[in-house]
Amino acid sequence: MNREFKKYQIIIAIVCISFLQGLQFSVSPILGQIADHFHTVGVNYVQMLVTVPSFISMVIALASGKLVMVISKKRLLLAASLIALATGLAPLFVDSFALLFLSRAVYGITMGVATTLNTAVVAEFFEGDERVAVMGIQGASVGAGMVFVTTLAGWIGKTDFRNAYYLHIIGLAAFVLLFFCLPETGVVKADGGEDVRMNKDVFILSGFCMLEFFFLITFNTNIAMHLSGKLAGDTSASGILTGVFSGVQIAAGLALGYITRVTKKMTMSCAMFCLAAGTLLISMAPSNMALLIAGAFLCGISQGVFIPTGMVAVSNAVAPAGAAMAAAWFTCGNCIGQTLSPVVLNKTSEVLFGQVTTSHIFLISSVGITLAAVAAGFYNGRRR
Repeated sequence: MNREFKKYQIIIAIVCISFLQGLQFSVSPILGQIADHFHTVGVNYVQMLVTVPSFISMVIALASGKLVMVISKKRLLLAASLIALATGLAPLFVDSFALLFLSRAVYGITMGVATTLNTAVVAEFFEGDERVAVMGIQGASVGAGMVFVTTLAGWIGKTDFRNAYYLHIIGLAAFVLLFFCLPETGVVKADGGEDVRMNKDVFILSGFCMLEFFFLITFNTNIAMHLSGKLAGDTSASGILTGVFSGVQIAAGLALGYITRVTKKMTMSCAMFCLAAGTLLISMAPSNMALLIAGAFLCGISQGVFIPTGMVAVSNAVAPAGAAMAAAWFTCGNCIGQTLSPVVLNKTSEVLFGQVTTSHIFLISSVGITLAAVAAGFYNGRRR
């Protein structure tokens, strides 16, 4: 590591990248208002405002794994910061769902670069137990970014949902801090392509990531529309729930070292079982704030533990030069799951129950992730 850059500066850069990732959920607390405002637009398309960045991110993630060999991580991340700023502010100028949808899609470029290179930055500057600890900090900072973004979006979007778009000024702040805090280490070099070769562990772990996020994203895409009774349509309530979901990731990330020591090979499975319990509670309690908060808490633990654990696993499964590409495949699993989730789960609910309701979606998610957790337990239990 370049000696003039202290470790705390690297951690500041990692936090900035994580906040860029958190912008994916800037519209989550206001989906209900957006659906009411653009009432002629189908609910699937409104929900895709949260998930469409994942579709673009999937392509960009794989490209980032290769681009680091010709463009430095720092330059890619600086460009991603400016894209986040531009795509967030663009819908303020024209009241058009098409423009909003397009802006969210283009933001996927930022998300793909940030998600992939955040892990690569950690892998480049930290090793061993320190890598696990910093990856936990990275997961915690993703949670912190989501807390800030979702809670503030729910609050300032209460009078006019468009106010939430201003949160993308985070892109400008990230640009400045990354410029000064992230060292320029040049492009990644590998010998004959051997150092970036992927293996079956990378692809299997990415498959479990796809399943985790296929069911986990239902929280963000459905929670605002799930509320009933006195909570119905309350953006501040949905903001609190998404804030709890995001906030618990901070604690989970900071405690990751302890959690992994206790759960050992079963860490990923335990994270999945937390999601199963959380979505089950949410499915049963659309008007009970206490149970909804408990469900959001468990879902947040799942994400806060699963992502850094999986990222550490895939980065350790390959040579150092392949860390960015391994993270890219893991990100692809994340993105595929998020992209497919609304359409597939809505259709599944219609086939199984004759109608599409948020309670049915959460129930299906609980059953599905339970089966995935069992499979992940068997797989990780047999890994050396």
